[in-house]
Amino acid sequence: MDVVLDPLAGTEFVPGRTVGTFAIDPGPTQSGWCVLAGGRVLSSGVLPNAEMLERVASRIYATMAIEMIASYGMPVGKEVFETCLWIGRFVQAWHDPEAVKLVYRKDVKMHLCGTTKAKDGNVRQAIIDLYPASGGGATPQIGTKAQPGPLYGVSSHAWPAIGVALTVQAQGAQA
Repeated sequence: MDVVLDPLAGTEFVPGRTVGTFAIDPGPTQSGWCVLAGGRVLSSGVLPNAEMLERVASRIYATMAIEMIASYGMPVGKEVFETCLWIGRFVQAWHDPEAVKLVYRKDVKMHLCGTTKAKDGNVRQAIIDLYPASGGGATPQIGTKAQPGPLYGVSSHAWPAIGVALTVQAQGAQA
C-alpha cells in the first residue's frame, strides 16, 4: 500500500483565530507534547503532568489531540490507569472538551507507516522523512546546534506527539 503524506494537510490559517494543533503523548507522571502548524513543529517537549494541565487550559491552540489508550486484551498495570486518569483531566481542562481529538496509536502507525505493525522507531523515521534535509549532521532533518533542521530539539516523548498531530491534521484535511 502506498502512503502519500502531506505535512501541510489540515493547517489552514484563519486570521484572528488561534493556530496550530497541540498534541499530547500522555504518561502517568509526565507527557510529551508538540505544537504543529503549517507542517512546522513550532515547539515540543516533555512536561510534568501538572504543568501540562496548565498549558492545556491556556486556550492558545486551535485544536487539541491526545493519544488514547486502547485495550489489546492483555493485563495492564497501575501506570496505564494513571495515564487514563490524566487523559481525562487534560480533556476536561480544554475549553471545549467535546472537540478534543482522541487518536489511537494504531491510527498513527497506519497513517505514517501504512501498517499497524510499525514500531516506535519506524514512526519516528517516517516523521523524519516528511521534513526537508536542511540542517547539519547525520540526520539533517534534526540537524545540529550550529545548523538546526526543522525537527531540531524534538526528543523523547515529543516524537509520538508529532505523530498524533500529523495524523489529526491529515484526518481534518480528508473531512
